[in-house]
Amino acid sequence: MAMNEITGGSLLPWLIGGASAFGLLLLAYVAGVVRYIPNDRIAVVEKLWSLSGSVQHGLLALNGEAGFQPELRRGGFHFFTPFQYRVHIRSMVSVTQGKIGYVFARDGQDLPVGQTLASNATASDFLDVRAFLAAGGQKGPQRKLLREGTHVINPALFVVMTEGATYALNMDATERSYYERMRELLDERQAFTPVVIKERTGSHESDQLAIVTVQDGPALARDELLAPDVGDAHNSFQEPESFLAAGGRRGRQERVLVEGTFYVNRLFATVEFISKTIIPVGFVGVVVSYTGARGEDVSGSEYSHGELVKSGCRGVWREPLMPGKYAFNTYAGKIELVPTTNFVLMWKSGESGSSFDSNLREITLITKDAFEPQLPLSVVVHIDYRKAPLVVQRFGNVKQLVEQTLDPMVSSYFKNVSQTRTFIELIQSRSELQLNASTDMRERFLAYSLEFQEVLIGTPRPQQGDHKIESIMAQLRDRQIAREQVETFAQKEIAANKQRELNEAEKRAEKQAELTASLVDISIKENQGAANVKAAEKRRQEVEALAQAERYKQEAEGQGRAAAIRSVGEAEGSAIRAKSEALEGEGADKQLMQTVMLRLAEAFETARVPLVPQIQMGGSAEGGNAFSTLLGLMSALKAKELEVTAGPLPR
Repeated sequence: MAMNEITGGSLLPWLIGGASAFGLLLLAYVAGVVRYIPNDRIAVVEKLWSLSGSVQHGLLALNGEAGFQPELRRGGFHFFTPFQYRVHIRSMVSVTQGKIGYVFARDGQDLPVGQTLASNATASDFLDVRAFLAAGGQKGPQRKLLREGTHVINPALFVVMTEGATYALNMDATERSYYERMRELLDERQAFTPVVIKERTGSHESDQLAIVTVQDGPALARDELLAPDVGDAHNSFQEPESFLAAGGRRGRQERVLVEGTFYVNRLFATVEFISKTIIPVGFVGVVVSYTGARGEDVSGSEYSHGELVKSGCRGVWREPLMPGKYAFNTYAGKIELVPTTNFVLMWKSGESGSSFDSNLREITLITKDAFEPQLPLSVVVHIDYRKAPLVVQRFGNVKQLVEQTLDPMVSSYFKNVSQTRTFIELIQSRSELQLNASTDMRERFLAYSLEFQEVLIGTPRPQQGDHKIESIMAQLRDRQIAREQVETFAQKEIAANKQRELNEAEKRAEKQAELTASLVDISIKENQGAANVKAAEKRRQEVEALAQAERYKQEAEGQGRAAAIRSVGEAEGSAIRAKSEALEGEGADKQLMQTVMLRLAEAFETARVPLVPQIQMGGSAEGGNAFSTLLGLMSALKAKELEVTAGPLPR
């Protein structure tokens, strides 16, 4: 019990002391004597009363008056005069990587008439409120942006909007409503993100560019549609003060943004994404500029259909754009594509040879014999790329040229030609008509700076519900069928002959071996015959030669034998005469018989003829042989001899 009394008595002073200390701390807190500020926060000091009075002008107390003080307090313990100050602890302004923060000044000088955003040409330090206001800082949305990082900005003077938060101090309902509308506007313009135009989107190239419309600065001059380019001093609209100092004007700008990242104040300038202009191969782009200075006509005195100007001037540019990709501001003008390759214009319903003939139809003709066919045709045209600006200046574009000039001209030409021919002549003279049209229309096309290449005429056809032309066509077809039948029969006859020849050839082929053998035999025999003829001819020649030689020999021998015989005969004659003379008549006959007998004996010996025939034919005693003849002769001689001796016999 004593111990408890001692303990209780010793604790009471401690409790009283603790309560007194707590009360003093509470009193200090309530009186605002001591305040702790975290290191990641800032504090705006509001003076509740001052011997200098309250603020007379502006929002902040720059001269010690009662009100919001321009200087901020950072982290730690801070001591203040009791019951004189109120401390407002707020977060620091944080702008994340790749984002933008917008600053609104709640105090400062009023904006001049016509100025949209506060100028930061002289007052651009948002961290030093006193310096900002002293430099003539203007109230309202600022032209300068906040980039990535943490910024120590006094929320009593500045309202800062980032993508994630709005940093401000003590806004009433009206002011809150205003900044809510501003946030909606910034969100709509995607203003918290820089303008990013990528060179590539995935595996595809980006064909975009950004058209810039400036919302601040002097207005455009009269008759100007776009603000002229003021050079590169403004760093692609990222430095509004530099842009305005260089003479930039509000409104849609002639200069565009291409690939890159641009931190553009979307309250100062808005952007619109459009596609780049692509001029494909086979085309040139003729620029019709809506802006620029008035240029001098460079089309020449012979061209009276309008003016052509140099590039950059207002009007039709004399030099066309070659195939490629261009960052062309479509609000500054337009580019008319003109084909430089051959293109086809088709006068035929439902068919098109190019993008310029969608409204062309078949040409309705009236022939000499009052038929009304429709003529489909195609015309091949070429435009010299150097004359493309002349075509655009004169007709506006190629489609208007086709519909307003070429269509009436071509239709009129073929209507005039059709009136000089009957329907059948029109069909049959298509080639001639096509050739004449090519010659006549070439000069007409040159007058419009066009090069005519070729015209292709289709087959005339009847209009819907017209059956007369079909009747004529049927007759022509029947006539042609008849001609073709005649030709077919003739060809069949030829085919039959050819078939017969083929059959003969096939049979001949089947017997080819035999024919070949027989031909070889014939050839062999012919060769043998020729050889025999040659041999016979040679033998004949040899025989003739031998005969000639034999003849010569026989002649020589005959002459020799004749001479010998003659000599012998002469000798014998001489001998016989001598004998005759010696015999005195009687002896001559004997000598003659002796000679005859001798010769007969020699003949029988030489001929080896039997003196007496071995076979006797007939019964006559007087044979017809040599021996009988010899006996008869001898008898006759003997009788004569007797007659001479005895005298003539009695009769």
